[in-house]
Amino acid sequence: MSTSSASIAGARTSGLSSLYRRFCDASHLLRSPFLLFVRLYWGWQFMQTGWGKLHNLSHVRDFFASLHIPAPGLMAPAIASLEFFGGILLIVGLGTRLIGLLLACNMLVAYITDDLMALKSIFNDPGKFYVADPFTFLFASLIALIFGAGLFSLDALIDKLWLSRRSPAIA
Repeated sequence: MSTSSASIAGARTSGLSSLYRRFCDASHLLRSPFLLFVRLYWGWQFMQTGWGKLHNLSHVRDFFASLHIPAPGLMAPAIASLEFFGGILLIVGLGTRLIGLLLACNMLVAYITDDLMALKSIFNDPGKFYVADPFTFLFASLIALIFGAGLFSLDALIDKLWLSRRSPAIA
């Protein structure tokens, strides 16, 4: 390859690299609004399901007993409270990763106890897994766990305030 064709190829690569870098920077701007949307929508969904369970604890307890969940009398209010208060915490973005972990565990238990066949079919019949009730709740919980709350949250505000307090001591 001659030097002129090598420099043309280098310029194209550099141009593509620059274009891709700008695309990544622009798409990164969508991260916090997306996380806000996920938190608001799914936080509301969790809050509503928790509220419904809190107002029908006897039905939830009986359902848990039918699934052979240990201590259904204790687990019904615990899970209802987790979903209700966890939903509120997701909405405001406080303790998002911890709440995401707890809610993801809750949804995995829901799969194991109520939709085990759907869970087992994740690789050989993924459609069955996707249409099961816990799927979207599990997916939203995992997004919160893995990506956190984003900039529009109490987590970000607390982090900013905490870091601003620590900065002078470090310097």
